[in-house]
Amino acid sequence: MSHQLDFKRIPKVPELRNRLLFTLAMLAVYRIGVYISIPGMDRAAMADYLGQNTQGAGGFLNMFNFLAGGALEQLSIFALGIMPYITASIILQIAGVLYPPLERIKKEGEAGRKKINQLTRYFTLVLALVQGTALARGLNALTNQEVVRDTGMSSVFLIVLTLTAGTAFLMWLGEEITAKGVGNGISLLIMAGIVAGLPSATYTTVEAAFVTQNNSFGPVNLLVLLGIMLAIVAAIVYVERGQRRLPVQYARRAVGGGMVSSQSSHLPLKVNTSGVIPPIFASSLLMFPGMFASYLGPEMQSAVQAATAPGTWIYNVIYTLMVIFFAFFYTDIMFNPVDMSDNLKKQGGFVPGVRPGAPTAIHINWVLKRVTTGGALYLAVVCLVPFAVTEWFPGVNFYFGGTGLLIVVGVALDTVMKIQSYLISAQYDEFSVDSADRPRLSARMDELEGAKSPS
Repeated sequence: MSHQLDFKRIPKVPELRNRLLFTLAMLAVYRIGVYISIPGMDRAAMADYLGQNTQGAGGFLNMFNFLAGGALEQLSIFALGIMPYITASIILQIAGVLYPPLERIKKEGEAGRKKINQLTRYFTLVLALVQGTALARGLNALTNQEVVRDTGMSSVFLIVLTLTAGTAFLMWLGEEITAKGVGNGISLLIMAGIVAGLPSATYTTVEAAFVTQNNSFGPVNLLVLLGIMLAIVAAIVYVERGQRRLPVQYARRAVGGGMVSSQSSHLPLKVNTSGVIPPIFASSLLMFPGMFASYLGPEMQSAVQAATAPGTWIYNVIYTLMVIFFAFFYTDIMFNPVDMSDNLKKQGGFVPGVRPGAPTAIHINWVLKRVTTGGALYLAVVCLVPFAVTEWFPGVNFYFGGTGLLIVVGVALDTVMKIQSYLISAQYDEFSVDSADRPRLSARMDELEGAKSPS
């Protein structure tokens, strides 16, 4: 049976078709909401500032706008994006390692998972209130323009309430896509925002190469940039599909009075188990100090945001370290070598040359750490590409860097795998139904043949 993805079969699988339509509808709702502006704010002034300032604090806000899918430029109800939810998830995951009672809740199974999700939602609202207040109070001082027309208490309260409600709605939207759609809803929302900005970024780049009189960027540079993009995409696809197959042997077992010969299998350990989570987590956390600095006054806010703006050496060093850290951290959350070793032992499996139990767990952990090291370094290099591209080609948008491409390609690969799993499941269901119905259909055909024959 072929397991290749056949897009022609998608409309023939009702569950998959409905899930895809639901996902597309929710993403459309998200993109419509991006263009609903907050009352009392000057969208034109904000767009003008972001277009003319790409360094320092302007670079910080442009990166924020990039991950929010252009919502900050539009001063939309979704201007905070889904970043507060991601930040809340990170903090609670780290707290689960450091705070034993929270770790015990996580081990309670489905009930524990629901409690953690509820805590994440509450914490998201708290962070949205903090970041929304920082945005409403600090934009005018940061941009030196009257982006917020009325800075009175009632106006700021309305803006903060709107931003918090927008983040809460996006949080709900992402969870609904995950439950009733195809793929991870939060990742799809971020991907949708990036993809929506690609046409504009492409037009701007092509215009700079062929129309605008810009000696620093021409057709040859455009070809070089295209080559870099294709190389990054090829590297992402290659590494994301790469895995280290740890050999596993299963002992001979007695089944139905007879002996079944031993079987060979493997444990697939992905090179990049964490996927696009580390760069998203790192970007989200690095925005928090700049947002919080607005409570320390305009001068401190400008200094902090300029220091942590994308492209500065401080940002690059911290960002690289955080990407590597979250690559290992998320892998440790996803894979527990002790549990894997126990499961192998219960199923009669073992790694050749390694004793079952604790030695197997140590061996799996050692292999996993080596594989993850390569994956973490790959993520760090790919995510630093946009800053090198900006240095080589001034004015080129972040969309053409590694972070944006990593998110788009990584989420697309994950979504395609989810679609493929639904198609494979539907094929097996059809096969099992056909096998179950075959005796009944054969008997029915015999009845019909008997009815046609002369008595």
